[in-house]
Amino acid sequence: MYLHLIRAGLLGAALLLTGAADQVPVSFGTAGGDTWDFFKSVDITVPEGRCDQIVVTSPGSAVTLPAGRGQAHARISLQPGDNQVRAECRQDGIERGSAQQSWNVRLHNTPTALVEISENGRGLTLGAQRSAPAPVRGSAIAAYEWRARDDNPAPLAGLPASGARIELFDVPPDGEYYVTVKVTDGSGRTDEATVMLRAQGGILRTVDAGHDHATWIDRAVVYGVVPTLFGPRGLADVAARLDQLRELGVTALWLSPITESPPDDFGYAVTDYFRIRQSLGDERKLRELVQAAHARGIRVIIDFVPNHLSDQHVYFADAVRHERSSPYFSFFARGRDGKAEHYFDWRNLKNLNYANPEVQRLVVEAFAYWVREFDVDGFRVDAAWGPKQRAPEFWPRWRVELKRIKPDLFLLAEASARDPYYGRYGFDAAYDWTGKLGEWAWRDAFEDEPNTARRLRSAIEASASGEVLVFRFLQNNDTGPRFRSRYGVGRTRVAAAMLLTLPGIPGIYTGEEVGAAYEPYRDAHQIAWDDDYGLQHWYQRLIALRREHAALRSREIRMLDVADGQNVLAYLRGAGEPSEDVLVLLNYGKSPVDVSIARDVVEKLSGGSLSDLLTGEEIGIGDGNIGLDGETVRILKLR
Repeated sequence: MYLHLIRAGLLGAALLLTGAADQVPVSFGTAGGDTWDFFKSVDITVPEGRCDQIVVTSPGSAVTLPAGRGQAHARISLQPGDNQVRAECRQDGIERGSAQQSWNVRLHNTPTALVEISENGRGLTLGAQRSAPAPVRGSAIAAYEWRARDDNPAPLAGLPASGARIELFDVPPDGEYYVTVKVTDGSGRTDEATVMLRAQGGILRTVDAGHDHATWIDRAVVYGVVPTLFGPRGLADVAARLDQLRELGVTALWLSPITESPPDDFGYAVTDYFRIRQSLGDERKLRELVQAAHARGIRVIIDFVPNHLSDQHVYFADAVRHERSSPYFSFFARGRDGKAEHYFDWRNLKNLNYANPEVQRLVVEAFAYWVREFDVDGFRVDAAWGPKQRAPEFWPRWRVELKRIKPDLFLLAEASARDPYYGRYGFDAAYDWTGKLGEWAWRDAFEDEPNTARRLRSAIEASASGEVLVFRFLQNNDTGPRFRSRYGVGRTRVAAAMLLTLPGIPGIYTGEEVGAAYEPYRDAHQIAWDDDYGLQHWYQRLIALRREHAALRSREIRMLDVADGQNVLAYLRGAGEPSEDVLVLLNYGKSPVDVSIARDVVEKLSGGSLSDLLTGEEIGIGDGNIGLDGETVRILKLR
């Protein structure tokens, strides 16, 4: 009996060995991993002639293909989260071999809320009938819930409401209003979209968020924040100074990159778009900062890096290790030699491949994450010129999605405002650069001390006809040593007055208002907030004047001629009514001068005495001449 069992066991083992020997090797073209799409194309290879069919199954699909010459290409459907995908080699209907891989879909399978607005003769009709079902196994929209945003200037009659369409008849007081619709499908999945409306003069109109922007942006004074320079707690130390920033008058914080990056990196070498750098704090600290800022009337925008990823990002590391068999090999732009590309000497920053739809979806999802999860108010988009060069169609698509979520976002391109592309195709503002990539428009002016005013005038005029708001600054993360350190206190005072009285959006950078000396990429120590140079009150007063006088925030400017040899910049700022005009005189020279004002300007301003808004002093302009001491400023308006 025992001999019989032993023989039976040996026979079974022999059969198993024969079966193993008959197993056909099956392989996928790439390994599994993260994916930013619900549909994936996979390549399968088997030995030629060993299979007549290849069957590919996933949680959302089953595809049967002829084996042909041992290769097959299948497009499969996936669902959110983990997906086990199996490829089988079949001969005469019998499985001869198989392989498996796992794909982690990083997207949410939800409907997409869409709102259309039309005028109906009595008011506005808002409809969400064209909202799209979820991309995988979608079901019809079952419910529509409409509500007004809590921070609207006044209640909107008729809200909250339900139904696919609503009508707004009563015109509220002047201001901007936001209406959100939440759609729910038959499976209970939800999405929201918000639209911006503008009431003015008894008329309520829709705002085209694709080309227009919220009025807060026109009034913004942006303060660039390097959290590590505020203190060792990062975001918590920024929150601790919010009262001082509000007193200064800033209306928006621009946080330098806060996403995960390698140790000691400033933040532009991104290793994870969806995680906060732990040295700055955690998610709770960011939420607390945003909420505390909003409570004080301050918006928060964050510096975001869509052009590239760090060479230490797990996607790039996988691509280096597995090359073309990595699912992320095609995530990076590559030259003809197959090597990942980068700009300049940024060897550790690998350009993303915007020809890959998954990359575009990854980037949009990354931006949207910070809006949905933390309620940020916009983005300074690092190296926005890079994706524009490689995929100019991307930025308009990106804007549509972000403004669908929150139409009052501020989208600032790190790119030249002189390029009309940025205003037409995605951005509310762009940098005050020349036509040369990365060149600050005012750099040469301040380096050429005797001709500063003349060069500044040329730079300002060159940006005046742009289609996008100009983001102006004296210093930022890329300008090296601080302005006060390079040019002195006197010139800083004059330049700050220019910055805060020109059209566009003024940007102040960490510690500028106290003349702090550091270099952003070199110094990580906490700065002292002592006002040793008497600049803080100066900045505070200039910001207050910009807030109080519409002419200083308008886009209207007329540059005025001055006598040859005078290092003076003179311009007239208007806001429609001549009585609201403001005359700005900036003496960049060290010697006193008498500035001769054009006759038509004198006649325009001769209806009364002029008041210096900085000092309260009354200034006569009867003979057309106004005196200026060296490195001083006059900001003049009719009494």
